[in-house]
Amino acid sequence: MKEMPDAGMMPEAVVAITGASGALYAERLLRALSDAEWEVLLIVTREGGINLDLELGLSAADLANIPGVSLEDNDNLAARSASGSAKIDHYVVCPASGTTISKIAAGISDNLVTRSALVALKERRPLIVVPRESPYATVHLENMTKLSNWGVVVLPASPGFYHSPQNIDDLVDFVVARILDQMGIEHNLGKRWTGEEVQ
Repeated sequence: MKEMPDAGMMPEAVVAITGASGALYAERLLRALSDAEWEVLLIVTREGGINLDLELGLSAADLANIPGVSLEDNDNLAARSASGSAKIDHYVVCPASGTTISKIAAGISDNLVTRSALVALKERRPLIVVPRESPYATVHLENMTKLSNWGVVVLPASPGFYHSPQNIDDLVDFVVARILDQMGIEHNLGKRWTGEEVQ
């Protein structure tokens, strides 16, 4: 059951960036959450930081300059994201590497990313993992199935094309829109299907 934020408080999410390719999804998600006036606790693994620099020329500190975003140290297991008593509304791992997914599925909390995800599981709070690696090894599929059976939303970064995307941003927004939908956040990232598109 999702815990609702206290009256007068901004909703809050943990967003974790791990070592899978797809940093642009995370950057766009952070900006969308900021636009929706959510507070975000951002965690970036070492490998996630490498991909941020390689793919976007950005650092974790750069992303922390987005309004409402605060950076937490992935090595600090005493950070707010690690506590079940912290009232956090949603947890998103985007992009989620196969290694991170496997650790969560095995109950391993060896860093703040995996610890915060396990907090979400033990507190029965919404957790979304966004894998991008392809193809999947059988062990990845088994671990994603395990997480799904526990109520985790497994949302692969697989954009659709029925909305006639014109550029990369349209493809990224398609996936981010699905994440925001799962979080119950209103947005304008693309058109919704009406059923009248095919005559």
